[in-house]
Amino acid sequence: MNKMLRIESIKVERDGKEIIKDISLSIDRGKIHAIIGPNGSGKSTLAYSIMGIYAPSAGKILFKGKDITNHSISERAKIGITLAWQEPARFEGLSVRDYLSISGNDIEKALKVVNLEPDRYLNRAIDDSLSGGERKRIELASIVTMKPKIAILDEPDSGIDFVSLDDLLGVITNLKKEGITVLLITHREEVARIADEASLICDGYLVKNGSTWEVTKFFRKMCGKCPSGKYSEVKNEIPRSV
Repeated sequence: MNKMLRIESIKVERDGKEIIKDISLSIDRGKIHAIIGPNGSGKSTLAYSIMGIYAPSAGKILFKGKDITNHSISERAKIGITLAWQEPARFEGLSVRDYLSISGNDIEKALKVVNLEPDRYLNRAIDDSLSGGERKRIELASIVTMKPKIAILDEPDSGIDFVSLDDLLGVITNLKKEGITVLLITHREEVARIADEASLICDGYLVKNGSTWEVTKFFRKMCGKCPSGKYSEVKNEIPRSV
């Protein structure tokens, strides 16, 4: 079975408003799959639904062929699903060593995977003495030690002071090399380009799905021309291929 995750016609409501509108999607095992779209399009809501934070009002979520739609967050974590938040956490009084040890072993290797020197970071506290970029790397290192089946990265480039975008993308690519399937949530075309496959979400709809090149080209040509940001208002004007 090559499909790690399948989403079948899910809808998600928040505060009486439908945010995700009948989306179906498949994520291949061992790949990086990007979910791209403008801010407010429903990308993070989809990510939180997969993790079990938001419950779909309709549809199914299947993990390795098993229906997990009604599983709790902890049940999903136990079977190998994890989520990295946009804003990395701070833990006053907790060292990097202790934090990574909670998730698993090989903590020095995990730090090297995210380009941090173990000798410099293992005894530091996860607090405001670390930059946002350093905390993000440590969060990604915890994913390496955890060895999940699939890691959902919600806007990993958002507000983070990485030395360069290439540096961040290299860290994400290393997760794939560690055998982790990655679902990459982003609104930036240059971030989505590292993915093997991509899907474009706009106004809660799945607008296009396919190769990263096709989807990012569509995103660049069409989404910048959308006057309202509402796919439901302009979908009849979008050509079948761009």
